[in-house]
Amino acid sequence: MRSMMEGLKSFWKEEDGLGTLEILLIVAVLVAIAIIFRKWIVSWFQKLIGDANSDLKDNSKVAPCAPSPTTSCAP
Repeated sequence: MRSMMEGLKSFWKEEDGLGTLEILLIVAVLVAIAIIFRKWIVSWFQKLIGDANSDLKDNSKVAPCAPSPTTSCAP
């Protein structure tokens, strides 16, 4: 029992794995935030994609314009 306690103490004091632990804690916090706000994030993303899709549909009706020295693209 005593050697196990000493092993735990030395593991706790060892700082080699500290970077890994910090990364895991940051990832855990980000996952928790994503889970908490998932409905808002999904609705925001769907709105973003929907707006981009409607903009693409609107712009596809306009003929492309290639200006030259004799023509202009002004409406």
